[in-house]
Amino acid sequence: MKTIIAALLAGAVCALSSFALAKEKKEGSKEASDKTTTVAATAEHKILAPADITWGDAPPAFPAGAKLAVLDGDPGKKASFTVRLQAPDGYKIAPHTHPAAELVTVISGTLHLGMGDKFDESAAREMTPGSFAVMPAGMKHFAWFTGETVVQINAMGPFEIKYVNQADDPRQAKK
Repeated sequence: MKTIIAALLAGAVCALSSFALAKEKKEGSKEASDKTTTVAATAEHKILAPADITWGDAPPAFPAGAKLAVLDGDPGKKASFTVRLQAPDGYKIAPHTHPAAELVTVISGTLHLGMGDKFDESAAREMTPGSFAVMPAGMKHFAWFTGETVVQINAMGPFEIKYVNQADDPRQAKK
């Protein structure tokens, strides 16, 4: 169950970052548009090598320091999407929820995923490369990362993140 929470959290992070990249594209930002276009969902066959993946800053709903790459789809639309979140050592995401289920796979590093409305490290499960978690819609969860970590998140959009405690929402600090 802790693995499921970690997966949902990681998925939320990636999805939110993807949503921000899609929003920049929609607003006409050429730079964001160029990045998003290389990973936009298509009906054609697609293969991405690690060198083909374009990383950008995670959206404002995530604490500063993480990077996000949209591999397929558009997290801002009502459709499936796949993103990767790259988090530095010690990166933390406070308890939050999402309106859709997330599937999270750890690519590298270590993700610690916990369930509940309080950030309690003793309640988390350690997920190493190859680990997989499914986080149901609405589940309260939190995460932190040991070492530089990359997680892949698959979910249905549009992506949203709602922090349990609004004071933990990085978007509140920007107001």
